[in-house]
Amino acid sequence: MAESSFGERLSVTVSARGSLCVGIDPHPFLLSSWGLPDSAEGLKAFGLAVVAAAAGRVGIVKPQVAFFERHGSRGFAALENVLQAAREAGLLVIADAKRGDLGTSVEAYGQAWLTPGGPLEADAMTVNAYQGVDSLSDTIALARHAGKGLFVLAATSNPEAAATQTARIVSGGRAGLSVAAGIVDEVIALNSSDKTGWGSFGVVLGATVTAADYGISLDSLAGPSGTPILAPGFGHQGAAFAHIPTLYGAAAPFVLAATSRAVLSAGRDGIESAIERAAEELAKCRA
Repeated sequence: MAESSFGERLSVTVSARGSLCVGIDPHPFLLSSWGLPDSAEGLKAFGLAVVAAAAGRVGIVKPQVAFFERHGSRGFAALENVLQAAREAGLLVIADAKRGDLGTSVEAYGQAWLTPGGPLEADAMTVNAYQGVDSLSDTIALARHAGKGLFVLAATSNPEAAATQTARIVSGGRAGLSVAAGIVDEVIALNSSDKTGWGSFGVVLGATVTAADYGISLDSLAGPSGTPILAPGFGHQGAAFAHIPTLYGAAAPFVLAATSRAVLSAGRDGIESAIERAAEELAKCRA
């Protein structure tokens, strides 16, 4: 068993460095604007530069795996270098992989991203529970043992997901809840053994959606053990840090505000200042 849980480390990190989560999303247009090629070498240079800019300014980074995956084995090799650099810089790393399956397949996904010492080791990963939260049981067990975390997609910031995520569960113990609320309910239960502080299992609740529209109770996310909320949608997608208290209510202290293009668009020479400004703005909104 790990000496500390992901929730414990996350709590310490947020207390020391704030709750801004900087995305490492090497879009082709960003690579071009940074003067980098859309190649594995460009991805590596981009990722390492973001890690260097984030280190000492924030505590959490979130590489979007898909942009590295586009370049096959060379892209994954570049990602391995970025992940290693982030860990060595003392940053918590959330691999935005959105993996989901069942049985040995989802167990293998967990082993890929959560195994200590593995080439793709991260502190946490995003997962998709379309087959049900219970389908993630092997990955959940691995995360507990290794001191890692999971963020389960619940109410995401893309509008095309709303029809599925607001659909009602028609059978089982959570019948009548929306799909999103049912997922949130199950994730909260995973944290029930953590009596106080931050749990190790979180949910993705986009900052461009309203929890009440999905039947989600924000009070339940707040405690007694807080459920971490990974909140995309700040900056380019229109949400502002000042909206956090209204959007997340009692659960606002457990929100990790994710931003990517809003700071990455500042370019290689401006990203340090952009991250500092975003972190300061977020801190003022939380004061």
